[in-house]
Formats: sequence, C-alpha cells, structure tokens
Amino acid sequence: MVIREIECKSILNESEIADYCLNPYVGCEHACIYCYAEYLTRKFYGEKGEWGTFVEVKVNAPHVLRRSILKKRKGTVFISSLTDAYQPIEKKYEITRECLEVLGRYKFIPLIQTKSSLVARDVDLLKKSNAEVGFTVTTIEEDLRKIFEPRSSSVEEKLSTIQFLIENGIRVYVFLGPFLPCVSDRNLEEYFSTMREIGVEEIWVDKLNLKPNTLERMGKVLNRKDPELFDQIKQKLFDKSYYERVRKDVEKLGRKYGLRTRFCF
Repeated sequence: MVIREIECKSILNESEIADYCLNPYVGCEHACIYCYAEYLTRKFYGEKGEWGTFVEVKVNAPHVLRRSILKKRKGTVFISSLTDAYQPIEKKYEITRECLEVLGRYKFIPLIQTKSSLVARDVDLLKKSNAEVGFTVTTIEEDLRKIFEPRSSSVEEKLSTIQFLIENGIRVYVFLGPFLPCVSDRNLEEYFSTMREIGVEEIWVDKLNLKPNTLERMGKVLNRKDPELFDQIKQKLFDKSYYERVRKDVEKLGRKYGLRTRFCF
C-alpha cells in the first residue's frame, strides 16, 4: 500500500448529493472491484496505480475546514463521494474524526456513507451532530464479500456495527448498492430478514454504475476466482428488464418485513 501525505486547497465543496461533499482521502484501501470512484479518481487526480493500492491523505483537511467553514451557509455534508472516510488508514490519521468535530461545532449535518466498522469509534460525534449513516452491505455472504470488497469490514462486523449505531440512537439506513447481479440477489429474503432483526428500518438500492473499465476490472478478478459467475453477471447486466425485476422483488420484501425501500435508479 502506497501512502502519501498531501495538502488540499479546499475540502468542503458544493455537491449535487447534499449541500456539500467532503473527501478526506484520495483512493481507498477497500479495493472494491466494482467501485465507480476508481474512474473518477484517475480522471480528477491523475492517479496511475492499481485501484486499492494507493491512498493520499489530506493531512491539512481539518485546518482548511476550520478556516473555510465560517464562509459557508449551514447545510448537509456528504462524507464521502470518492473514497471511504473510514478506510483503515483513518485509524491512524483521524482526519475524518477531526473534520466531524469541526462540522458539529458549526452545526453542519454529516451524511456518512461507509462500509467500515471503524465508524462506530465516532459514535459520540455522530450523536452530537445529528449525523446520518448509510452503511453499505452488498451481500451477507462472507465468501462473496471477500471477492468484491476484499479489504472492507467483514459481514459480521458490518451487521454488528449497524446494530450498535441504531442502539445508540444514530439514524442509519442500509445501502444495498451496487445491487450486483448473481451476488446481491442470492438469498435476498434472508438479507431483508437479517436487516429487520438488527433494527434496520430503511434500505436504499442502487444499480451497478458502469464507468469505463469497471467490467474489465471485475473481469480480472472474477476470471481467476469464478469465471462462470462473471459470465452470469454480464448476462443479467445487459438484460434491460433485470433491474425492473429487482425493484419489484425489493418492494415486495420491503412490504413483507416492514422496511422502507428507496431506489437510486
């Protein structure tokens, strides 16, 4: 893993997702083979290394935030759109935690998206800032999680963290995204019943974002591990009615288990 410390000029930027977005890092250790951020990171930052093997740490991000936040109108802050703010390197640098402290002090509301159990460390700040956490769980099968999200938290860690946050009064939704053909639709009913058991009330669903090279990157991994699975995924991805059926199945299970469902496609 190549870790580089860099300095940023800005950190709180206007966004279409929320009022602002905040990305404490460039790159991501989780190395998810489906991640759309790989393409955008290369486009905007010119990174050349293999996805998941480099991280740039914006070491001055809290300072820049403290300096600039007084000039901003209060609003929601999406953390984060091109990286996971709670990837393993955050345990050492605590950039995200320091930024949360600043946002909370000035009454900005964090909207966090992560697949890392490390978010539980900051439950004190999440409570104070009225934060919302979207926790990504693409599958509840650990063997599949290891293939598609090799360095993210385990399924067991994810589920226990979600339950912990809910029990501590944090607003949490589960993000079933991307909904991966032949992966996310395996044991989908068990997925919904599991989420109901741990206290989840809302599930957001999104389809796979096919940025340039996404399928190629997935193929490099899956053709070594399970080429038949890759063929099945491609067949369903290019079936125009596939995600229409997904929507119907998800809505049906949502009604059955009393879970609100929201679609991002």
